[in-house]
Amino acid sequence: MTLTLRSSASFINLKDSTESLKTPGDYFSGALCFAQTKPSCRIRVIRNSVQDAQLSFSKSKASMLEGYRRSSTEKPEQLHALSGGHSMENDARVPVFLMLPLDTVTHGGNLNKPRAMNASLMALKSAGVEGVMVDAWWGLVEKDGPLRYNWEGYAELVQMVQKHGLKLQVVMSFHQCGGNVGDSCSIPLPPWALEEISKNPELVYTDRSGRRNPEYISLGCDSLPVLRGRTPIQVYSDYMRSFRDRFRDFLGDVIVEIQVGMGPCGELRYPSYPESNGTWRFPGIGEFQCYDKYMRTSLQAAAEAIGKRDWGTSGPHDCGQYNQFPEDTGFFRRDGTWSSKYAEFFLDWYSGKLLEHGDRILLAARGIFQGTEAKLSAKVAGIHWHYRTRSHAPELTAGYYNTRHRDGYLPIARMMGKHGVVFNFTCMEMKDGEQPGNANSSPEGLVQQVKMATRSARIELAGENALERYDASAYGQVLETSRSNSGNGLCAFTYLRMNKKLFEGENWRHLVYFIKSMSEGGRDTKLSECDSSGSNLYVGFIKKETGKNIKEVALV
Repeated sequence: MTLTLRSSASFINLKDSTESLKTPGDYFSGALCFAQTKPSCRIRVIRNSVQDAQLSFSKSKASMLEGYRRSSTEKPEQLHALSGGHSMENDARVPVFLMLPLDTVTHGGNLNKPRAMNASLMALKSAGVEGVMVDAWWGLVEKDGPLRYNWEGYAELVQMVQKHGLKLQVVMSFHQCGGNVGDSCSIPLPPWALEEISKNPELVYTDRSGRRNPEYISLGCDSLPVLRGRTPIQVYSDYMRSFRDRFRDFLGDVIVEIQVGMGPCGELRYPSYPESNGTWRFPGIGEFQCYDKYMRTSLQAAAEAIGKRDWGTSGPHDCGQYNQFPEDTGFFRRDGTWSSKYAEFFLDWYSGKLLEHGDRILLAARGIFQGTEAKLSAKVAGIHWHYRTRSHAPELTAGYYNTRHRDGYLPIARMMGKHGVVFNFTCMEMKDGEQPGNANSSPEGLVQQVKMATRSARIELAGENALERYDASAYGQVLETSRSNSGNGLCAFTYLRMNKKLFEGENWRHLVYFIKSMSEGGRDTKLSECDSSGSNLYVGFIKKETGKNIKEVALV
């Protein structure tokens, strides 16, 4: 098959025609080749000889299968049990998307490295990827002033994605980029919003010691006109409405999903474990984020409403610090005060405020995107450390009222279900046995609980990997998780993240096999000979043919 791209400019500038062929990853950084081959005078995606490709793929497949077998025999401990609801069919196809780099659009509002992006999308399409995901940063699009939106870089990306026959998931990213796991660049909130925060520091989340977190506007002021006469919910709504109007012709066709950001990292949670400046380190319990004046006022009102005025003066006094463990605290330890009447009141209020925040934003999003045929989704964090303890301290500080005796994810799933929203969850690639012993971690148990909660709430579940992984074991775990043996199967999976390393030979072959397996409902499948060419691709860029204005990409 030959795909011909007509262009008046070369993809890259070359000094001579003998430059080694490169993968799309080369254009992120460095130089990398699958093989040193003298190219012909055209741009080509080529595989090595059939024998070399088959041999290389056989080794990759054997490694992958071993990872899959381990996944199918390792069963997580079930700490929560739910019943009812429906599940996806066990052999349903699971489309795979890839997250694009965080800096896909530059600070100037342009598409970053468009030639490299074009080559990368071409390779992803050949591998069978359904589409890609991109963050639409509030701090970039509306940075020039309130209601002044610049979508041009994203418009160029949408058209490029469409040209390659791919689909697009777009995240309404109302949070700051920088200071968390995997953040490779810095994109703060819009300057005019930061100016309002500098005038009124209470607009952002605050911990017990008074530390302010500028990642996201505090939900305590959701309905107050604190952003130059608009409430945060109005600001987010205007932003989403502008996006809808700009991309109306692509919604439901090219842009198939809108993920609505609702907190730090785009997740529905409090910023209870910030990594910036070394504030928090894994597997610390984190801290409650309820000390800005708006949250304190709400807490006081809730306490007075039940005749317990003294309960509204502060959060728990004995809940420790960011990097402590549950047993180091009076509140979270095994027989601590986390199960007291006061704690029940506080945790109900704290988690309830988060649910209300999600409900407000999703109600607005539903009204804005209704009739566009684009799905809505929302993301919940995979906080798996100390999951095996009674109190589940890190989940509580993040706003998920989930303990050994209480399911904190079913209320979230039901809230999302009310708006027809897909529940997106992370840590799908993790295994219990890979975690450090002192973390009391159970990502498998947590994922299983979420699968059951979404099934009970009768909503769709989509997944992501929490950390960058390229190994067969991680892919095998995702395949196992994607199935509906118990609880919901996955309706889609988004892989984190497209970068240079992903396109390296063995990593690329693992990805291609994984995508093929997901397309077959998570079953171990054997690629046909023609499909196996996708496991050994590289993209070469060489001089254009003399007298011709044509660039060719050939899959041979």
